[in-house]
Parts: sequence; C-alpha cells; structure tokens
Amino acid sequence: MLVRLLYVSRAVDKDCSKAIESILETSRSHNMGNGITGVLCYGGSVFLQAIEGGRMAVNALYNHIAADQRHTDVVLLHYEEITERRFGGWTMGQVNLSKLNTSVVLKYSERPEFDPYGVSGLVSLALLEELMATASIIGRA
Repeated sequence: MLVRLLYVSRAVDKDCSKAIESILETSRSHNMGNGITGVLCYGGSVFLQAIEGGRMAVNALYNHIAADQRHTDVVLLHYEEITERRFGGWTMGQVNLSKLNTSVVLKYSERPEFDPYGVSGLVSLALLEELMATASIIGRA
C-alpha cells in the first residue's frame, strides 16, 4: 500500500546549507533501495518535505526524521493512502523556497514568504504540485 506524508521542521543550525546537502545525500542513497520518492523544500531554516512509498517504509523514515538531531519542531502536516505517486521521478527532489516567484507563494500564503506552519497540509501539497508542474523541482534521480 502506497502512502504520502508531508511534514515541516526547522533546522537546528541557522546556516543549514550543510544539513541540506547531508539530508539530500542520505535521502537519495537510502530512498532508492527502499522504494521512497519525494521532494525536500527548504528556505529560511524551514524544511517542508513530501515522502511517498510503502506504508511501513514511509512510517519508519518519518520516525527517523522526527528523531534526527538536525531538525526541531517536526510537525506532521498531511498523511494519506494514495493510488499513485506524485513525486515518483525523484529519490529526493529539491526546491529552494527562498527563490520562488512571489506570485506563486502568494497564491498559497498570506505573506510573500511561505510558512508551512501557518497553512494546511493540503495547501502545502498544492504548492508542491504547482512546483512540479512548473519544473521548479530539481535533482531528478
């Protein structure tokens, strides 16, 4: 059974560029063998991540993420059973939220800076789907 999970967290280190690189590298090597796909968005020390795959694999990964010392304030935004993957082209795609067009952000947010803590999981998922449709997600693997 396939599931999709969205969560948001804050980077412990305010300069999270090393954490981002480490998370992406670990994700890409781990996810391929475990049937997990997804996308990691980051900006302003906030991570928004969607992960898809088998229920047991996704749940295990989320538990690992929640215990990861690079994150704090981990909040589950959305969890659902799915019939097909939306982010199946990426073992872990990436998007820098701080580089998004303001008009795209304002479509889903009260302010020009997207804050996943202040919107529903469905709004965050809609933003991710728009980013996919507009080829804003990089890192196909």
